[in-house]
Amino acid sequence: MVKRTRFDDHSCAIARTADLLGDWWMPLVVRELLMGRKRFNEIQERLDINRSLLSSRLARLESEGIVERIRYQEHPPRDEFVMTDKGRALWDVLAVMGAYGEQWLFDEPPEFEFYDKRSGDRTEPIVIDRVTGQPLDVTTTRRRPSVDDVASQP
Repeated sequence: MVKRTRFDDHSCAIARTADLLGDWWMPLVVRELLMGRKRFNEIQERLDINRSLLSSRLARLESEGIVERIRYQEHPPRDEFVMTDKGRALWDVLAVMGAYGEQWLFDEPPEFEFYDKRSGDRTEPIVIDRVTGQPLDVTTTRRRPSVDDVASQP
């Protein structure tokens, strides 16, 4: 078996996010949690995932502070998994992944689509700059050392 390279201590935010979501099951588990499925059996049945794989993915999400385990039944012990603010923030990532998939990975319309619950209109997620409100584009956006890194250099 090939050992997985970890990026959880890498200096790049994209690498750290890829470390968290890079396993093919993890985005799907997060999707199910964001869609309101909280119980282990619901998620396991929906994804048809091996129980031990799901257990390890949920444990990682819990250790990362993305979900909180809450006991809903004592005998036998049963827990549900509730998204934290940190977990709900992953919605943006998954929505944009979904938009990419819809545009580039299907020859025909996908089986499911995202829509606005208030209006019923189909949604088309994009990434925008929080400061300017403008869409981010690879031709106009670059990386540089953060202000903290620049300030700490002699």
